[in-house]
Amino acid sequence: MSLVALLQTGCLIAFAILLCVAAWRDYRTLLIFNAFPVAIVAVFAIWALAGIGSGRGASLPDVAGSVVCAASVFAVGAAAFAFGGVGGGDVKLLAAATLFAGPSLLLDFVLVTAVAGGLLGVAVLAGAPIGAMAGSGEPSRWRRSLPYGPAIAAGGLWVALSRALG
Repeated sequence: MSLVALLQTGCLIAFAILLCVAAWRDYRTLLIFNAFPVAIVAVFAIWALAGIGSGRGASLPDVAGSVVCAASVFAVGAAAFAFGGVGGGDVKLLAAATLFAGPSLLLDFVLVTAVAGGLLGVAVLAGAPIGAMAGSGEPSRWRRSLPYGPAIAAGGLWVALSRALG
């Protein structure tokens, strides 16, 4: 394995770890700190530069396509946020993760995220304890809100695995 391939694999591992930590944080508190999407964008930049420099796994048009996809996802997510349909942290995490998906894996990413989100929604409707206050018996916002970070992480992990194996 070349040094560049090792660097790119390390970036995919870092991406997966960032997604998992953001998902756990969102699951427990319904908050996703800006540091997670920012770190994912930084890891993507390293991954993409390594790929462009070596000619392995990423080209300039691929990276441009990824940026366009992420900007499009962010625009749609921002509109959903404006209407109260989704949280701002979810929008930023989704857009950052879309960078790794790019045009080639965008459909897979969206489908896995949607299925995981649907399963999470069913679990919440069935009364699964979500958030730090779930065990307190308070019918507060914890029962009306859905932490979508775990679903985004599921889609992102699918992308990371696809990139690693592909």
